[in-house]
Amino acid sequence: MSKIIVFAFPVFLAAMALEIWWDRRQRALGATTRSTYAFSDTVNSLSLGLLSQVVGVLAKGIGIAAYAWVFERIALFPQAEVWKQWYGWLGALLLYDLCYYWLHRAGHEVAIFWAAHVVHHQSQEYNLSTALRQTSSGALLGWLFYLPLAILGVPPLLLGIVALVDLLYQFWVHTEHVGKLGWFDRVFCSPSNHRVHHAVNDDYVDRNYGGILVVWDRLFGTFQQEQETCVYGTRAPLNSWDPLWANLEVYAGLCAAAWQAPRWRDKLAVWLKPPGWQPVGALPKPGFDIAKVQRFAPPLSGDQCRFATLQYLGLMAAGTVYLWHADAMPWQDATVYCLALCAAAWATGAYLQGRLRAVEVLAVQAACLATLGAWGLLS
Repeated sequence: MSKIIVFAFPVFLAAMALEIWWDRRQRALGATTRSTYAFSDTVNSLSLGLLSQVVGVLAKGIGIAAYAWVFERIALFPQAEVWKQWYGWLGALLLYDLCYYWLHRAGHEVAIFWAAHVVHHQSQEYNLSTALRQTSSGALLGWLFYLPLAILGVPPLLLGIVALVDLLYQFWVHTEHVGKLGWFDRVFCSPSNHRVHHAVNDDYVDRNYGGILVVWDRLFGTFQQEQETCVYGTRAPLNSWDPLWANLEVYAGLCAAAWQAPRWRDKLAVWLKPPGWQPVGALPKPGFDIAKVQRFAPPLSGDQCRFATLQYLGLMAAGTVYLWHADAMPWQDATVYCLALCAAAWATGAYLQGRLRAVEVLAVQAACLATLGAWGLLS
C-alpha cells in the first residue's frame, strides 16, 4: 500500500500544478480576484499528508490485525464466490462507502474521533492540496467502523482495494474550480457537496459526509445543498503551521477538559460527547461569529518561500524513500526514521511561522541525518 502512494503522489502534484495554473488564468481573465492557494497553507497541507502516510506505516497495523482476526474467526461468508466477481467488488465498495459515512460522521459528532479528523478541516483554503491534508492518528480507532465488512466475509485484500478506490476518488472533489454538476450532485460526492462539508457557515456545519455517494446523506438526513459562499476552516482555528501540533491540538484540549472535569462520568463524557461539549458548571466558551473569521497568514519574503520549498522537497524525497522501504523495515528502524521525518516537518512548519531561523532548520535536519546515520539507515 505504501508503494502505491509513492506512485500516486506525483499524479497528485501534477493535478495541483494544473489547478494552480487554472487559478492564475481565471484571475488574469478577471473571473475572480481571490487565489484558492496560499503558499504556507499548501506546504502545511502537503507536510501533513506526508506525515499521515509516514506515521500510518506504524499505526495501520492495528486495524489490519483487528480486521484479520475478525475475518478469520467470525466471518459469515469468507469463501463466498461473490467476492471474486465484479458485482462482489462493487458491493464491497458500496458497503465500504457506507461504513466510511458513519466513520466520517463520528469524526464530526464524537469528540475523540474529531480529534483525529480535525486535521483535514484546519485549512482555510479549499484546493487539491487540502485533499492531502490527512490525520496521522485516524488509524488508531477508525478500523472499528469497518469490522462489519470482516463479519460479512469481505477478504482483507479486497478491503484494501476498495479502501484505496474510495480514498483516491475523494481527491478531485477538493476544488473550488468545478461548479455544480446537476444530477451528479444528487447522487455522488461532488466538489459542490464537499465544499459544503468543509465550510463553517451555520447551515453547512456537519453536513455531507459521503465519500463516493452523497445518497447516504440524503438517506440519513445530513445532506445540504451548496447555496451561500463557503467560509473554510474550523470554528476554533489552528493558527499554526506546526504539523505536529495540528495533529495533537484537539487531543490536548480534551485531556485538559477531562482533567478539569470534577466528576468521573464527565471526564469520560468529554471524549464521547460532541466536540465542544462541556459539563455542567464549566465556563461557557465564546460563540462563533463568521464575520470575525480572519485568515492566518504570517508574511514571508520570496527568499523564505524558496527556502521552505527546498526544505519540503527534501522532506518529500526522504519520505518517499521511507515509504518505498517501510514494509520491509524492522519496526524499530521504521520508528526512528518516522521520528526523524516528524522532526524535519516540525522544523519547516516552525520556519514558516518565524519561530526558527534558516540556520536552525538546517541544524535540526543535520541532527536528523546524524541520527539516521548512527542507526545505520543511510547506507
